[in-house]
Amino acid sequence: MKPIKLSIALATAFAALSGTTAMSQDVTINWALWDWDNTAFYAPLIDAYEASHPGVTVEYTDLGSADYNQMVMTQLTGSGSDLDIISIKDIPGYAQMVSTGRLLNLSELGILPDDTSPYGGLIETLALDGSVYGFPFRTDFWILYYNRAHFDAAGVDYPTNDMTWAAFDEMARAVTTGFGADKVYGAHLHTWRSTVQMPAIQSGENTLISDDYSFLAPWYERVLSLQDDGTIRSYASLKTSQTHYSGPWYSSQIAMLPMGTWFIGSQIAKVESGESTATEWGLAQFPHPEGVAPGATAGAVTSLGINVNSDNAEAAADFIAWVSGPEGAAIVASTGTIPALRDDAVMDTITSREGFPQDATSALALSTTAVYLEMPVNPKAAEYELILNRAHDELMTNNISIEDAIAEMNLGVSEID
Repeated sequence: MKPIKLSIALATAFAALSGTTAMSQDVTINWALWDWDNTAFYAPLIDAYEASHPGVTVEYTDLGSADYNQMVMTQLTGSGSDLDIISIKDIPGYAQMVSTGRLLNLSELGILPDDTSPYGGLIETLALDGSVYGFPFRTDFWILYYNRAHFDAAGVDYPTNDMTWAAFDEMARAVTTGFGADKVYGAHLHTWRSTVQMPAIQSGENTLISDDYSFLAPWYERVLSLQDDGTIRSYASLKTSQTHYSGPWYSSQIAMLPMGTWFIGSQIAKVESGESTATEWGLAQFPHPEGVAPGATAGAVTSLGINVNSDNAEAAADFIAWVSGPEGAAIVASTGTIPALRDDAVMDTITSREGFPQDATSALALSTTAVYLEMPVNPKAAEYELILNRAHDELMTNNISIEDAIAEMNLGVSEID
């Protein structure tokens, strides 16, 4: 299936959509997304858009976060047009949707801004063969969340903005306490392979599009050691129980959580609602390998695309241009989440929001010196992702040795056409 090429007249009409406040007739558009209940900005974005665009109703389909890419590809397969706006979770998912012709070419619709500099290169990052199929609306990078109460109870100093992974591990072991249902784990590493592999790319010397993954070995040794001594919960138990990382954090069962900035807004909202008991919390920059400057981290861009088979492409284009533009960015920032369109004022909005930790370390946690994409944009990124995920799962469940897992990764990527 090839992307639909719209007429010049229609593309020109789309260029004016950002200023449109009403459609010529009532229309309902459906937004494919994940984790509605754990994401603070979805509802206010929809409410504000509908209020300023009479006649447009925005519905949503929550496909969950665990297997989002697989679920959305299943929905997009064939000629189905139930989904109009597609949230694009990561680079592998983006590459797969583009290569299989599931998204409209936004470069042909005229909705991308002439001046892309406020997006900090994110729009250019998503270019494949000169065309862009996803409009960045959110950007995230990894930081460290911590529960002050557990550090106070253990008499351990709080995390800092210049902390190596070795220091993190030592700290995690020091604040691990209790047994059984009363146990507090020193840290929590979600089941994503990125929680193990990201430290390996923080120097900028390696990427996860590679032909030799031996650089990952010491990082798997590190995490398996933490798992073996009970400092972190086992991968197998998390996978089997399908535990979302927010659960143990909200219930104060973990002292430290390496996680993306996307979780800030959710944590603030859940503290306000009483659903998160981690009320004394703080942030720090992502820990770094020895010899790497503090502030180096890994990041990702979340973008919005349009289903190539949408019956409401015009309305969908207007919606994603609005969400990704100044109006949407202000709403995203107001929830404590970092929009793709950002400047110092946006960051001030986030750090000054009620509920954001007010200590100096937390305020500086959102400053970075380098942000490396978790997965570089590559037409074959989804194939690399599949190979890396498979080996990661086998390794973390102790079904394969580190040496054999690395060999499996290297062999797998060597067979990619």
